[in-house]
Amino acid sequence: MKALSGNIMNRGIEIEELESHVGEMVKVHGSIYKVRKMKGFSFVLLRTKREVMQCIAEEVLELPAEESTVILTAKVVEEPRSKKGYELHIQGIEVLSEPSEASPIVINQKLVDTSIENMLDYRMVTLRNQKQRAIFKLQEGICQGFRSFLQSQNFTEIHTPKLVQTGAEGGANIFALNYFGQQAYLAQSPQFYKQMMVGVFERVYEIGPVFRAEKHDTSRHLNEYTSVDFEMGFIRSFEEIMEMETGMLKYTMNYLKEYYGEELALLNVKLPVIEEIPVITFYEAKELVSKEYNRPITDMEDFEPEEEKLLYECIYKKTGSEFVFVTHYPSSKRPFYAMETPGNAEVTDSFDLLFRGLEITTGGQRIHSYEEQVEKMHRREMTVELFESYLMMHKYGMPPHGGMGLGLERFTAKLLGYENVRYATLFPRDIHRLTP
Repeated sequence: MKALSGNIMNRGIEIEELESHVGEMVKVHGSIYKVRKMKGFSFVLLRTKREVMQCIAEEVLELPAEESTVILTAKVVEEPRSKKGYELHIQGIEVLSEPSEASPIVINQKLVDTSIENMLDYRMVTLRNQKQRAIFKLQEGICQGFRSFLQSQNFTEIHTPKLVQTGAEGGANIFALNYFGQQAYLAQSPQFYKQMMVGVFERVYEIGPVFRAEKHDTSRHLNEYTSVDFEMGFIRSFEEIMEMETGMLKYTMNYLKEYYGEELALLNVKLPVIEEIPVITFYEAKELVSKEYNRPITDMEDFEPEEEKLLYECIYKKTGSEFVFVTHYPSSKRPFYAMETPGNAEVTDSFDLLFRGLEITTGGQRIHSYEEQVEKMHRREMTVELFESYLMMHKYGMPPHGGMGLGLERFTAKLLGYENVRYATLFPRDIHRLTP
């Protein structure tokens, strides 16, 4: 009988290690990204898991087709004119596989010059482009930064169900499905579960998918997206949540600088400088935009997308901040679990965070009293019995708590300067797209 002991196979030299092997023969693997034939030799660009490496092949070498996967035997030769300070001179090529057809889209240029529809239809191919790939390496860095910060603040990572009995946000934007003869839904957020887990771990977070059955066909909406959620207990004010998010964002920008410099440079990303984030109430923000831009206020319950952009412009001019917290949203526009502001039941201790004119975060303090929560549900004519398992935590005691949810794809898109969130979504799901 065979047994495995967990000894990891050495697959050769990593690209990051080549500098210490100048003058030596090495083996490296990857895909043939591009071949440029010159007189007497060829430049061969080898795409590895994070970088594209320039190699030199003598004319006598037979080169496989682009997108072939290979193991190269090469000599690491010092070359001051190279960005790396060295080049790989190919001595031998072991071909692992070759494509059966040429790529339908050219991917080995600086940009993938095609429509967004083609970009997404051939996603498994277009993601091989160096810049397209870098988007999601950088998105990995954002998540790593968030995780590292939250772990340092004694948060526990959790994983909550995505099949649920009731919707967390209410409304019609919820996907229904048959669950062995019962009505079930895809989770709109991990809201109920992260609140429950505050009673267990005090501070929790999750990075995972959420689903919204919204029939929006806009550049900012998806029907499945990744939500970065945290919830924290024993708070004295919802401002503690905003302070925590500010700290998380500051930490993550520094984290990207330290560990993802190559992707930042490749995508020409201008990271926001975060010293502090301005805070303005919902009604003050409405009045400010109306006054500064001579716009009538047509909706006193929510922001129009244009108002978000104008508010950002105004705040940026006044403070230099690319972020702004908007607080105290009307109770009518917030979920049933949002805590109303003491002394003013018309507004809530809640907030949105806008980044470069787009709402990326919603959060606030939650109701922790059983009596208050049930009373508010009755006011909204909700069926309390449907929420029995959720209300159990209130019934048996909960600390004052609150949290937030950040849309990862929206944040990534704005960070990279993309107006369409689909460019920052690995495999988008919207009202038109269920493949690939």
